[in-house]
Amino acid sequence: MNRLWPSCVAAVLLAGCGFHLEGRTPLPESMKSAFVQAADLQTDFAQSLRKALLTSGARPAAEKNTASSVVNILRDDVVRRTLSVSAQNKPNEYEITYNVRFSVTAGDRELLAPQDISATRSYSFDETRLLAKEHEEDILRQAMAHDLADRVIRQLSSL
Repeated sequence: MNRLWPSCVAAVLLAGCGFHLEGRTPLPESMKSAFVQAADLQTDFAQSLRKALLTSGARPAAEKNTASSVVNILRDDVVRRTLSVSAQNKPNEYEITYNVRFSVTAGDRELLAPQDISATRSYSFDETRLLAKEHEEDILRQAMAHDLADRVIRQLSSL
């Protein structure tokens, strides 16, 4: 019994603190059949958000009029700027910033006012490895979109 006692206490504490497995954020009923509205649903962020909704137990609605709520993606863009250049005036390092602006509505009600979120990463650039560096930028952009989608899901879970 003395050996079982600490395990029981740990289980009760974990259950009481709201612990849940990574990648599975429980959503409120108002978000269970959300519709994702965007100018382009094929962007990295829009795709990541739809996957994150599915992972969280939601069933994204196929049509806006059947949805319990609408996640409006108002802005979804990536900006790349040069951080440093070599003595030959060639880029050595880039910074990419993924910017997203979104809001959430349910019918006539605004559940979440427009929110701006962004993620920034930098990477080195080598002209002799052009294909690899372009691939690295794609991977970074996808990772940032995934991170931003997770942040949106955390905000949606608190509605």
